[in-house]
Amino acid sequence: MTTVLAQILDPHFIGTILRVATPLLLAALVVGALLGWLMSLSVNRLGTDLIMTGIALNIAAAAATTLGLYLATGDKGMSGALKSGALPSLAVPFIGNIHVLTFAALLAVPAVSLLMMRTRFGLHLRATGVDPKSARAAGIQTGRVQMMALILSGLFGGAAGAYLSLGYVTWFAQNMTAGRGFIAIAAEVMGQGTAWGTLVASLVLAAAESIAITLQSLGLPFELMQMIPYLVPVIVLTVHAARRQRRARRQITPETQET
Repeated sequence: MTTVLAQILDPHFIGTILRVATPLLLAALVVGALLGWLMSLSVNRLGTDLIMTGIALNIAAAAATTLGLYLATGDKGMSGALKSGALPSLAVPFIGNIHVLTFAALLAVPAVSLLMMRTRFGLHLRATGVDPKSARAAGIQTGRVQMMALILSGLFGGAAGAYLSLGYVTWFAQNMTAGRGFIAIAAEVMGQGTAWGTLVASLVLAAAESIAITLQSLGLPFELMQMIPYLVPVIVLTVHAARRQRRARRQITPETQET
């Protein structure tokens, strides 16, 4: 921990954060928050379906990034022609280099958990998610709560995208997320909607991806190994759904069946 702290306090490290994070990371956060706000506006003001709106924004964002890349570089595939900065990593003893946004993600877990479980906003957010009609009847402004939730989700999504293009690699490519957003949704479901549960699920899915990469070096079929990170959440979610159905059947008593 002393080594990590020394790196954080190093002037070069701080300078790199300020020089790279200010224009690029903050831009990613702003764009993510803006997309969350647009989604909230469409759902709450125009009455569109939440799921369909999310899919439409996904498609529109993918097309917009391709258009922006083409206008900036003349290339529709990669941004190799552009010089891109990179957010720094911290050297952790016995582990290796850990990206600064990875630390931010780990710190966000207890912060989100406290927000959801220990604050008035978290209570309103959970009530809105479970039953919006009952929440409105209790005097909660569900539209405002949903807007804040989507903006916060957009901020986290923007940070994740920034990690891919400023940390995982230092370039942008079309569709470079490769379905990771849907895996993130699977992690949230596997974690039963809690911050700590989602962290554990994310670690399981990350381990599956690492195993897939390791197995590729053994000469196993590349396509089969690429399926592992996507196959694991499907299996886990199927088992989870089956257990929920079994639990629901056990809760049905003969008296409720007669009524």
